[in-house]
Amino acid sequence: MEKGNSYMNEPADLGLATVTNAILALPRGAKRLIMAGADAVMLPLALWAALILKFDRLSFDMGRYGDLFLVATISALVIFAALGLYRAIIRFMGLHAMATVVAGVAVSVVALEAYDRVARSEHVPLSVLAIYAALALVYLASSRFIIRYMVYYKRNGGATKRVAIYGAGESGARLSTALLGGPDFSPVAFIDDKRSLHGSRINGIKVFGREALADLIRNYDIERVLLAIPTASQRRKQEILRMLEPLGVHVQSMPDLSDIISGVAHIDELRDVDVADLLGRDAVPPDPRLFASCIRGKSVMVTGAGGSIGAELCRQIVRLGPCRLVLFEMSELALYTIEGELTEYLAHENVITEIIPLLGNAHHRHRVREVLSTYGIQTLYHAAAYKHVPIVEHNVVEGIHNNVISTWYTAEAARETGVETFVLVSTDKAVNPVNVMGATKRLAELVLQALQERTTGTRFCMVRFGNVLASSGSVVPLFKKQIRDGGPVTVTHPDVIRYFMTIPEAAQLVIQAGAMAKGGDVFVLNMGRPVLIDDLARRMINLMGLTVRDAANPDGDIEITYTGLRTAEKLFEELLIGSNITGTDHPMIMRAMEHSLPWERMQQLLNELLIALASFDCRRSVGLLCEAVAEYRQTHDIRDFVWAQKTFAIGPDDREPEDAGKVTDFIAKRRLFEGGKGPAERGS
Repeated sequence: MEKGNSYMNEPADLGLATVTNAILALPRGAKRLIMAGADAVMLPLALWAALILKFDRLSFDMGRYGDLFLVATISALVIFAALGLYRAIIRFMGLHAMATVVAGVAVSVVALEAYDRVARSEHVPLSVLAIYAALALVYLASSRFIIRYMVYYKRNGGATKRVAIYGAGESGARLSTALLGGPDFSPVAFIDDKRSLHGSRINGIKVFGREALADLIRNYDIERVLLAIPTASQRRKQEILRMLEPLGVHVQSMPDLSDIISGVAHIDELRDVDVADLLGRDAVPPDPRLFASCIRGKSVMVTGAGGSIGAELCRQIVRLGPCRLVLFEMSELALYTIEGELTEYLAHENVITEIIPLLGNAHHRHRVREVLSTYGIQTLYHAAAYKHVPIVEHNVVEGIHNNVISTWYTAEAARETGVETFVLVSTDKAVNPVNVMGATKRLAELVLQALQERTTGTRFCMVRFGNVLASSGSVVPLFKKQIRDGGPVTVTHPDVIRYFMTIPEAAQLVIQAGAMAKGGDVFVLNMGRPVLIDDLARRMINLMGLTVRDAANPDGDIEITYTGLRTAEKLFEELLIGSNITGTDHPMIMRAMEHSLPWERMQQLLNELLIALASFDCRRSVGLLCEAVAEYRQTHDIRDFVWAQKTFAIGPDDREPEDAGKVTDFIAKRRLFEGGKGPAERGS
């Protein structure tokens, strides 16, 4: 196989590219004059060639045929201008423009024949006009395509990125057409698994089998492989990605077909490979019966509406036709953003749903109750929570307030105002928790189960799942940023594993689980197989066309560093407490049968917890968490920054190295700011 880029280095090509760029830089009017001038020269030559071919001689009596040359040229230029041929942008010309060329030539020939029959006594044979029409078509089409070739392949001296398109179907063909219309990419090969397509050409680009890809990359200096398989299953995409990983090229993909159809994305908007494709698990389509039963025609509210999960819940909900959607959010910016997005969607789709953006904090029990009562809320999704493990570990009081007390107050308000369905968005970190965040989410679950004992009008349930791809705090956007910045990519531990799910899939399953609630249910989403985070980082690096720098490959591009597990972080997460589970009407949703506490005991614990929080007693607060959540295993002393500053409760020997440095630095900065005074000197 010959090197496909050898001609790119020739000086003549660079000169041609310079001329092409100079022409492209001209005003559009000047370009139209150049095209019309070229046609004014070439069309008479086409008629002259037709006469030569007909009469087999080079010289003619211009007195007999001179008027034909003039009429042919003027009529053609006028007709082409009227049909808009000179307004077409040549590098974007397609079938419509070629149809215009054919129509223009046909009309101009008819006009020439009419003139010949009406105004001339000596008529030209029809065969001359037929030959002229054929030659004019060849000239007009070939001249336009030659200019396209110059623009596509010679622009910038061949500085375009050479790419292969994986998928020679309709999507691949449309992608190649879109790429050929721009200066950034030059498609040089199609790859497809269908043997019947091998050797054929699409838009002049040859189709190869996947086994030829390695040689194509090497011999044609291909920098990227673009996936044009929007309808392929996740499992199929994963197989292809595993095949592409070792080839050292940047892999990108077309947007999903649904995004293209809905107008959210264009076919030529290339994206880095969706990490969901790496998981190799197809999302289960939502069950229409379950999906809309708690939403259609109802008044719905989402707390934490501006967060990753809350915002996606809102997007899914408005598509299901509620009469009203209340957005409850304490961040003004997040509320503004999601309200604007939903309002734009409703206007574009001409959907009538009342959107109510409300600032508020679920801590404020009376505010929540007033909102629920005023808007007649029937279904409530409680997604408001603090979820970042180290942050909550260092802010114990606020973490308990937001994750436990807010859930309690919101649930009580829902019970008092007759909300039909209350769905708590929970987490796999609530199972056998080793950190404050996980313990608070498990206690929130227990609160709802206890409340269900004395409630008949409201169905309380909770939905538990693992990490969500691309959510705030997720490793995926962090890894992408670190790779783009040149590394290093930071992984806490080489053996850490996590469950992953896409944000839309998680939101859909939360909605469907709520529809199956009977009261006090703990629903667990089937997250598929857990993912080794170290493997995920390596695959992301490889699929961005880079290599991992390690002992085996010291010249690699991106280094992976291991920072150690963070405060109260586990190597692996679990979804179930015990193994007592039953199936549901949805194949991806299970119902867990787990122990709970009676309301009398729960009420006592919550009241004691309120007292401890009010006095900022972190030790008592965490102790009550341990009492309420039997599975909570506290593996270290309290890490709350304010508690540490106030009481110096954390001794040097009790701290993990990372946290010890943070607390020490924090205290040192505060002392410097306050003139070096300790707590006792300040009257603490």
